[in-house]
Amino acid sequence: MNITWLGHSAFRIETAKSTILIDPFLKGNPGAKGVDFKEAAKGVSHIVLTHGHGDHVGDTVELSKDTGALVTGNADLVTWLGNRGVARVDPTNTGGTVAYDGFTVTYVNALHSSAFMTVDGVSHSLGSANGLVFHFDDEPTLYHMGDTDIFSDMALINELHQPEIGIVPIGDRFTMGGAVAALAARRYFKFAKAIPCHYGSFPIIDQTADKFVAGMEGGESQVIVPTTNEHFTV
Repeated sequence: MNITWLGHSAFRIETAKSTILIDPFLKGNPGAKGVDFKEAAKGVSHIVLTHGHGDHVGDTVELSKDTGALVTGNADLVTWLGNRGVARVDPTNTGGTVAYDGFTVTYVNALHSSAFMTVDGVSHSLGSANGLVFHFDDEPTLYHMGDTDIFSDMALINELHQPEIGIVPIGDRFTMGGAVAALAARRYFKFAKAIPCHYGSFPIIDQTADKFVAGMEGGESQVIVPTTNEHFTV
């Protein structure tokens, strides 16, 4: 599969059958340097959301209108988005699995919050925050942790799914920091490849992946620290 980091927690996943955007925060994303909105949206079939914060929902409404992509996520979140112009939604919740052409996605736990504040100053609770486990027909299993701290039940996620690729939040303040993220990756998983995210965008979170890289040294995982808009194959 081809993976493109679009800054912050946004990724584009391309397989033989589907093109998936995860947490497509592009416009207004300080970390999305060099990202062309139209190019990122090209051919997108699915938009998959970890939770309802603005830096993860991002441009979902506009992208869904432009591409016709199916939007899936926590039932509270996607129902709310459906009332705001997203025509095609597929609701799920923690523990559930949904199947599409060439892949499934299972919604697992994440230790985080999920809400969206509208321009009128009202905060809307939007269900649970989740991690995402993708099983593909002919590709490695991928786990996007979403926004989360470390938690011991990560061991159960590994037992159930045995993900080979891990996308790990490392920026601190709103998620675990790099050292703790490395501990989570090494203690609970056997990733062939580990990809850090949720850093380097806003000034109040860590700007580099250095702490994560240092914490992963000596482990079995290959750490991939992509530059924004870089395409790589796993």
